[in-house]
Amino acid sequence: MKPEQFIIDYERALGTQEWENVAALMHPDICVTFSTGSVHKGIAEVKAAFEHNFAMIKSEVYKISDVHWVVKTTAVAVYVFNYQWQGVIDGRPAAGQGRGTATLVAEDGCWKLLAEHLGLSKGA
Repeated sequence: MKPEQFIIDYERALGTQEWENVAALMHPDICVTFSTGSVHKGIAEVKAAFEHNFAMIKSEVYKISDVHWVVKTTAVAVYVFNYQWQGVIDGRPAAGQGRGTATLVAEDGCWKLLAEHLGLSKGA
């Protein structure tokens, strides 16, 4: 699998709002920083954070765009990107957007997300 395919698979997995689908793309030492500033280290913390988001945001659609590859080797890939999400929170439409940075590592022929940092866009 190429790292570009990881992004497609990640968007698809997030769209299911099922942790099992997302977990298959996560490295056990995953570290995620959300745009709120909350940091989640390790698969157990990240699972809890993602499951909380899945429960809170119904019918979420998450899109990654404007990908710029900072580095891409056979072992590691780093990219910056724009993200947009929309869904329903407490029965009301909600949406957000920002910029992110992701680090992928290759393991057993698959790309795994090792770190993701999400930030807000100016004006968001």
